[in-house]
Amino acid sequence: MAARFHPPPTAKQKALLFMPARSRTAAFSSLPELAQRIKAGILDLLFPPRCVGCRTVGEWLCPRCRAQIEFIHPPICPRCGRPVLHRPHLCAVCRRAPPPLDGIRAVAYLEGVLREAIHRFKYENLQALALPLGRFLAEYLARHPLPAEVVVPVPLHPNREAERGYNQSALLARQLVQQVHLPMVEDSLQRVRETLPQVGLNVQERRENVRHAFLCVDERLRGKQVLLIDDVCTTGATLEACSTALRDRGVRSVWGLVLARAR
Repeated sequence: MAARFHPPPTAKQKALLFMPARSRTAAFSSLPELAQRIKAGILDLLFPPRCVGCRTVGEWLCPRCRAQIEFIHPPICPRCGRPVLHRPHLCAVCRRAPPPLDGIRAVAYLEGVLREAIHRFKYENLQALALPLGRFLAEYLARHPLPAEVVVPVPLHPNREAERGYNQSALLARQLVQQVHLPMVEDSLQRVRETLPQVGLNVQERRENVRHAFLCVDERLRGKQVLLIDDVCTTGATLEACSTALRDRGVRSVWGLVLARAR
């Protein structure tokens, strides 16, 4: 049998062979991330992003459609973030029954192209929208700073997350912390009880639906100023239930920041 010829190692192979073990491990550990970037680049070439609003090729939210989003500006209620007519003061709802959070803020109204983007991001597996939507949160926080030491996404129940394949609030939170350089704790606040979808329920039904659905399972957030992240706020019931669970564990303050709220 003829001897099999083996080509000499390349310079890159020699470098990997003779580098220290720790450095070699780090080099190989970066390969999955590189592979994901290459995969994403190939997919963008084969299936280029199309704007969710107008279907223009190039990006998931084009400048023209972004300009149609109605952002929420002051004056707003300092507690729940709902727009008010005059100088900032508590709205009628918060005067009657203030929420257990220190405050809730929303970037824009849940209408038009933003509603479509959130729907596709949440229900149609369009996870690429986490980047532009997360950028909206970061830009809002830059303009309107909130007291925060740690970012916590509103959790899904494990069964719901397994069914969907991801937690949309966690994807948004990850994009946010990359831009505002805050730590994120994803597994301290947990959803321990399955609930019905909130869609179609009235205010009281929503509150009952999520009562005792969340639990803060360890001490990592005790004494911290927490910024809760979610995609949508309708009545605030989910954020309120999360806040109650965090307060029970000794969190110092809880603010909620969401992409959109009902008008």
